[in-house]
Amino acid sequence: MENNITFSQKQNPEFKRTLLRRVNQYFSDKGISRHYTSGMLTKTITMLLIYIIPFIIILSVSMPFWLVLILYFIMGFGVAGIGMSVMHDANHAGYSKNQKINRLLGLSMNLVGADSYNWKIKHNKLHHVFTNIYGKDEDINSRVILRFAFASPLKKYHKYQHLYAWFFYALMTFSMVFGDISKRVYYRKKGVTNISSLAYRRSMAWMIFSKVLYFGVIIGFPLLFTSLFWWQVLLGFVVMHLTAGTILSLIFQMAHVVEGPEQITPDENGKMPNSLIVHQLKTTSDFSRSNKILSWYVGGLNFQVEHHLFPKICHVHYPALAKIVETTTREFNMPYYVYESFAAAFMSHVRTLKKLGRVKV
Repeated sequence: MENNITFSQKQNPEFKRTLLRRVNQYFSDKGISRHYTSGMLTKTITMLLIYIIPFIIILSVSMPFWLVLILYFIMGFGVAGIGMSVMHDANHAGYSKNQKINRLLGLSMNLVGADSYNWKIKHNKLHHVFTNIYGKDEDINSRVILRFAFASPLKKYHKYQHLYAWFFYALMTFSMVFGDISKRVYYRKKGVTNISSLAYRRSMAWMIFSKVLYFGVIIGFPLLFTSLFWWQVLLGFVVMHLTAGTILSLIFQMAHVVEGPEQITPDENGKMPNSLIVHQLKTTSDFSRSNKILSWYVGGLNFQVEHHLFPKICHVHYPALAKIVETTTREFNMPYYVYESFAAAFMSHVRTLKKLGRVKV
């Protein structure tokens, strides 16, 4: 796949230099690492335990089925938490300066049924570079009967997408767990991956192995070691993934598909009007920055502006960096989109879905 989109190299150089200097100065003055802290280690263990402990209880304690479903529901929170607070930083090489640690913790994606390598292609290579660019950023490409980009075809049924989108949001992790193999083949055919044939076959073999292992444990163990019927195990599995999918979809959508952030298209030669750093500011939004509980659970993904500007910095530093970014953007008259509450961002997303279902650009 040819990445025939280029960003301006000369636009706002002083803004970029000033912002980078201030961020570097912050870490220098504080004498701290850009990577994990002791609090981050505690969070990592907590997220893994939210996922693992309920599963152990299901396997070892006989209980009414409604309690089993509650435990699967809690596991769903663990799946989402691992994805946002552990895997995300690790696969951006922001968790640790040690790349072996990043690769190991990045495999937590496989622990919850998806594939780390596919995610890095979709998220790091496509979304972060081509944020909100239709046809490049898969996050806003049309999916099933959902329209996230004004440049995509408008259908009559899109008029109601603000009502039915939530069902498809809940299926997010299902699409990864069951769609990873076909997605890997697609990326290969499109030339998105640039690894050798041998490396590709090995990565495919590893992904298939990890899928078999995942289903063997998450489905096989309850069937073997509990008195649950097969349909109860499958229902619990569905509850877990519907919970995780809903959480993950909402958090990611409220950073880009809201009022404020733009969907900028390149000219006929593939040239973008802005530098990459300005493009990230124009296409991304923060939300609910003062909610410490939310920030802790979602891995700082409510500080999406800071994340897009500094993806290789661990998210525990984003609240402090947000003050630097906001001050610098105001000083240089740059866009900086913020929704003060989760509810405000959510309602903006709903309004944007409605507009996308009615407006053809």
